[in-house]
Amino acid sequence: GQKVILWTDDANGVQNETMYKPVPFFMSSRGYGIFMHTSSPITCDFGKYFGGITSLMIGDEDLDLFIFFGNPKEILDAYTSLTGKSPMPPLWSFGFWMSRITYFSEKEGRAVADKLRVNNIPADVLHFDTGWFETDWRCDYQFSKSRFENPEKMIRDLKAQGIQTCLWQLPYFVPNNRLFPEIIEKQLYVKNEKGTLPYEDAVLDFSNPEAVKWYQQQIAGLLKMGVGAIKVDFGEAAPAKGIYASGRTGFYEHNLYPLRYNKAVSDITQQIKGERIIWARSAWAGSQRYPLHWGGDPANTNTAMAATLRGGLSLGLCGFSFWSHDIGGFVLKTPEELYRRWTPFGMLSSHVRSHGAPPKEPWEYGEDFLNAFREADNMRYRLMPYIYAQAKECTEKGLPMVRALFVEFPDDPGSWLIDNEYFFGSDMLVAPLFEESASRDVYLPPGNWIDYQTGKIYSGGWHLINAGKIPIIMLIREGSAIPHIKLAQSTQFMDWSEIELVVFSAGLPSAKTILYLPGDEALKQLNLEKKEGKFVLQSDPFAGKVKWHITTR
Repeated sequence: GQKVILWTDDANGVQNETMYKPVPFFMSSRGYGIFMHTSSPITCDFGKYFGGITSLMIGDEDLDLFIFFGNPKEILDAYTSLTGKSPMPPLWSFGFWMSRITYFSEKEGRAVADKLRVNNIPADVLHFDTGWFETDWRCDYQFSKSRFENPEKMIRDLKAQGIQTCLWQLPYFVPNNRLFPEIIEKQLYVKNEKGTLPYEDAVLDFSNPEAVKWYQQQIAGLLKMGVGAIKVDFGEAAPAKGIYASGRTGFYEHNLYPLRYNKAVSDITQQIKGERIIWARSAWAGSQRYPLHWGGDPANTNTAMAATLRGGLSLGLCGFSFWSHDIGGFVLKTPEELYRRWTPFGMLSSHVRSHGAPPKEPWEYGEDFLNAFREADNMRYRLMPYIYAQAKECTEKGLPMVRALFVEFPDDPGSWLIDNEYFFGSDMLVAPLFEESASRDVYLPPGNWIDYQTGKIYSGGWHLINAGKIPIIMLIREGSAIPHIKLAQSTQFMDWSEIELVVFSAGLPSAKTILYLPGDEALKQLNLEKKEGKFVLQSDPFAGKVKWHITTR
């Protein structure tokens, strides 16, 4: 019943028809998926004007379609075998990212890092947004000399605290930018039909190898200083009528721009740091090869929180294993009650960041909120072995960490109708609280489900379920063993030699899980069986490298 126009746009939120990530792929409940292999504009009419037909109006001169058959997992595996699977991001990226728009100085950044540690808020990344330059928003790839006394030392000191640094930037350059004359002189920008600027700003032309080389040199200097990741912001404004170095106009290059942009940053990060990690907003088909992407700029409302999940589910159905979102919304100060409910939703996404209009730091909302935030954050860090192993499996099979229910239960008609719940990995079903309430209606696929927080057992179908102490509903698939690790304030300080396996059996005599240790080459499956009333490992594939603690919930 919708008409969707695939054209990259700065959507200014998550509740309108335009999109940051117009991936030309869709999946049908009839057992097929279609990839429209063109970067031209596309209009997809899914029965809006006539219910009996899906119309694909493609602007290209050639019709190039890939059609995949099978269940959702088979389709995603085949589609990502064509367009690329997400590589495994570094372990530290799965920790909590602390951010706001923006930290303006070394003093401010150090103070936030110190307060994270003093308040026992586990965190792995501190993000500096638009204010680390001498002039706010004027990206010249240099720390402000007046506000950052010694950025290299700051980065080293933060790393000693278990905290990586992420830096914001964008590919547009205003005339006052010190780099603007060089960009013009070297012809590194997108041109109009007269060979001059389409906009007042210069937009880097990533179809020009020389522009990519120049740009990567700017980024390389920061990575060599020790910066952990680059925020690949914007990318939606490539001139539609521009003339690109590729010889094509924006008709073909506009939608390709995010992919080229993502690739440029990911490639230089891989070259210098050996890690494919970016933090990007705009994307296109294949951008999953350059993780990771976040959901843009949601409003600070219940409906924006719900729309954020719908967008994340859709992105996951387009081959993106990893996805994050701005906890609490971006635009204004987050209402405390909304922030409290959004936090565990963020903590149970593949990657997690608090970002937006200040204040975003949990201690700025009072002691009660701080305690609630810490509880949700602690839960994520204890679940890190589950998160890390599920992420590894996603990279191998083209699956999303935040997963629509029907991906796991394609033969259950009810699972195809749910857009306000998700699987977090393969064994955990999550139902966020999208309204100011301690309970909600939850649909469960066939089988038994055990509440992670309360231990209550539910069967398939609809249930009104109360959230536990952490304001979210988390249900574990019967027969799953969820691996946990001892709490640490950073993934850098985690001890992977001891793992707790929490078995959710509901009376079953066996359970299983997967585990992936940092530095290992492959995932390993763990099978447990009940003997004399206790669960034990059938065999230990880690050959004594891990001390096991097995409990039942």
